[in-house]
Amino acid sequence: MIVFSRIDDRLIHGQVVTTWVNAYKIEQIIILNDRIAQDPVQQNILKMAAPQGIKVQAFGIEKFGQIIQKTPIKRRTMLIFANSIDAWKTVEAGVEISELNVGGMRYQEGRTRLTTAVAVTPTEREAFEELLAQGTKVQIQMVPNSQAVDLEEVLR
Repeated sequence: MIVFSRIDDRLIHGQVVTTWVNAYKIEQIIILNDRIAQDPVQQNILKMAAPQGIKVQAFGIEKFGQIIQKTPIKRRTMLIFANSIDAWKTVEAGVEISELNVGGMRYQEGRTRLTTAVAVTPTEREAFEELLAQGTKVQIQMVPNSQAVDLEEVLR
């Protein structure tokens, strides 16, 4: 079962591993990103970054949408996305995401800063707006014990 969904452009790293995995008693992390799904080297690096005993898998978004329609997830699972576009495409592929946590989407040229940790391209902003419009609760929160901020408030 999917118990937690998060956007973090670093994917699996210290914060994710030590706090979110423990907070939600995660048994499996699924990375949904078409590029990483095709990159075995990157997948191995991400698997090494995960805590011992946590299964890590990477899927292309369309393929994952097809798989989840036929095969329910039995492990306590965390979905990780690199950006809001991947999250929106996943919802469009038929995966239900009622709540979405946003960690880091770092600022780079061509991105607009929403908070200190979250910056978006116009397309990423649009994807967030689509997620909100279809009823996904989206909150920005770096670690479980930090204050969560509703994305709708910072998009205004």
